[in-house]
Amino acid sequence: MDIEHVRSRFKKHFDGAEGYVFASPGRINLIGEHTDYNGGFVFPGAVDKGIIAEIRPNGTDKVKAYSIDLKDYVEFGLNEEDAPKASWARYIFGVCREMIKRGVEVKGFDTAFAGDVPLGAGMSSSAALESTYAFALNELFGEGKIDKFELAKVGQATEHNYCGVNCGIMDQFASVFGKKGHLMRLDCRSLEYQYFKFEPVGYRLVLVDSVVKHELASSAYNKRRQSCENVVAEIKKNHPEVEFLRDCTMDMLNEVKANVSEEDFMRAEYVIEEVQRVLDVCDALEKGDYETVGQKMYETHQGMSKLYEVSCDELDFLNDTAFDCGVTGSRVMGGGFGGCTINLVKNELYDTFVTTVKERFAKKFGRSPKIYDVVIGDGSRRLV
Repeated sequence: MDIEHVRSRFKKHFDGAEGYVFASPGRINLIGEHTDYNGGFVFPGAVDKGIIAEIRPNGTDKVKAYSIDLKDYVEFGLNEEDAPKASWARYIFGVCREMIKRGVEVKGFDTAFAGDVPLGAGMSSSAALESTYAFALNELFGEGKIDKFELAKVGQATEHNYCGVNCGIMDQFASVFGKKGHLMRLDCRSLEYQYFKFEPVGYRLVLVDSVVKHELASSAYNKRRQSCENVVAEIKKNHPEVEFLRDCTMDMLNEVKANVSEEDFMRAEYVIEEVQRVLDVCDALEKGDYETVGQKMYETHQGMSKLYEVSCDELDFLNDTAFDCGVTGSRVMGGGFGGCTINLVKNELYDTFVTTVKERFAKKFGRSPKIYDVVIGDGSRRLV
């Protein structure tokens, strides 16, 4: 992220003045997919790519915002009826409104921002944008009175109320709470979290972007969510204490096998196993055992491909290629139906892996995948 670039654009658009500079990162999720709405665990980390914004209160009741990457300028007021049309500006507007709802007296400001989170790669550029502005407005207008968890919820509420996306809390949580050299296990039911050291000496984290997004993602997501709820309702009859699939064991699932569809059974089997895999990865990391971490990543991919059925030909091909190249761990990252695989690659295999995956993928699908190296970095912060 280039702070000087943002500062020079801000000066140009706002009369040579200077403001305060804030940053928030995108994120990866090492393991724990489709577990959030089942009350389970996720295991994200902030990355070294994100959003940088310069902000200066302007003494008016208007926000004047410039997107450096889109070369687009928008002005808007701070009342509910002032919502801007431009989708990128709605994120900033939504954060302003959510902070106002929480008692922060947000006033007008000038701002310019830019980002280097790859779009469409599942690294949550929108959460990085929300977290940057929530963190900044809290400091500039709220005297820091809103705690970090509430800042993450501000970003989530912005998605729900102003951008039409019914997301969980993981992306904003990871962006706000990120810590260099650490991943975070978040319990999606209690919102308790714990940092785990992630310093894989001798390995690199590499995202391989299939550059594909299949259109059935949202309807398929809702169907799978429904499957999980169907199974919980059935298990509850025998075990009234059960609230989410996270509370269930394979024994409980097998008890109701005759009463649920084969498809619902498969979906639930994946989730129950995935919740356990997150805990297994935490144990492995505490021992510095990255081979087990990698093995669990492959198991997750198999589960998402065969049981949850949210993979696609391109992602399965990338996973198989990683295995052929001796990559320690590989899986689809995110909801599925396109996007990236996340790969734990030994340093000495890195060049061969990148060359092989590009050549094989281009030969089969007629285009090159994109490669992103990932370093685990810090969360929301003020830079200047």
